[in-house]
Amino acid sequence: MTAHRGWHLPAASALVSTAALLVAVVLPAASRGAPFVPFPSQDSLRQVQLAALACARENTSETCNQARKLGDPLMDHPRLPANCKDLIWQMLAKAQPAATNSFSRRQAITDPAERLLLVCRSSEKPEATDTPAAKPAGGGGINFGGGQR
Repeated sequence: MTAHRGWHLPAASALVSTAALLVAVVLPAASRGAPFVPFPSQDSLRQVQLAALACARENTSETCNQARKLGDPLMDHPRLPANCKDLIWQMLAKAQPAATNSFSRRQAITDPAERLLLVCRSSEKPEATDTPAAKPAGGGGINFGGGQR
């Protein structure tokens, strides 16, 4: 009599679970039914940047509240990279009115705000809407070595 050691899945169910794991890892989220969330536009990122710079400059509750209001939703954005969210976090952590608007406070807000548009760029290539028109043969340019006479 042989002793049963450990728990073993039958070969067929092990194959099915492995295949399911591969499908979950390999297929993109869009094909699994997850909604597509567009990358934030440069204009919306620019609005966050301008609000943070206004908070640093003016040191008022209205400007700092506006910076936090615009920046908070971006912290949960699924397409923004971590280094972009780190910059937004640095800005929002300091975007509060202070008793004195010191140089170090302003710099703590303006440094990440100035780098925001550079770091938070989409790495996707835009889709080409038009294909470049082909050049007509034989017209214009310098033709060394031949051509029509």
